[in-house]
Amino acid sequence: MATGDAITASPIVSGTTKTSTTASSSSTSSTANNSIAGNFQTFLTLLTTQLQNQNPLDPLDTNQFTQQLVQFASVEQQLKTNDQLASLVSIQQTTQATQALNFVGKTAVVESSTASLSSSKATWDLSIPSACDMTVTITNSSGATVYSGKLSVNAGDNQPFQWNGQGSDGSQLPDGQYKLTATATDSSGNPVAIKTQVQGVVSSVDLTQQPPLLSIAGQSFTVNQIQRIVS
Repeated sequence: MATGDAITASPIVSGTTKTSTTASSSSTSSTANNSIAGNFQTFLTLLTTQLQNQNPLDPLDTNQFTQQLVQFASVEQQLKTNDQLASLVSIQQTTQATQALNFVGKTAVVESSTASLSSSKATWDLSIPSACDMTVTITNSSGATVYSGKLSVNAGDNQPFQWNGQGSDGSQLPDGQYKLTATATDSSGNPVAIKTQVQGVVSSVDLTQQPPLLSIAGQSFTVNQIQRIVS
């Protein structure tokens, strides 16, 4: 089979050779800041009270006073650091949202074994490292096997495997999500690892999640799960 030709599957003819977090994070950060700020105010009050009420005949030891001032500076610095980190997180979230929105309307390829069957057609992209005998099993959303077939394939990246939605018994299956599992062995009987990808149009982005979730072919993916953009 030449690289680039589609691998088709049919139960009649065996395979022929031709893939609220933001709210929680914000709440945690706010709680931490409030806790530190409370400790800071308490420490400042205690230090001021201590200075006002010290015995003139037995003033506060210089070393102890210095240590308390160091603690004062340390707490203040921690508060400023937390504020700066919060700003950095906010900037990062804005950048992620902007990046995710740029993918809307584009056809993306993601690493996944689940594809959508629509109008009697589902397609997976298979990356096959070497010529082998491959067994393909397709299951529905309930995990039940609806199709199984064997075929010989050549090595090649991103070879489309097309399924017409017909089960092993010849019945036409309804549209929905179907998972493909491919196992293979070479001429020596050694297992061959096959990478499965699917592609689809990025129809929407959920910005309420961190990181944002992109809807592709009825599934949700993060930006870093995108392997490449086709168009």
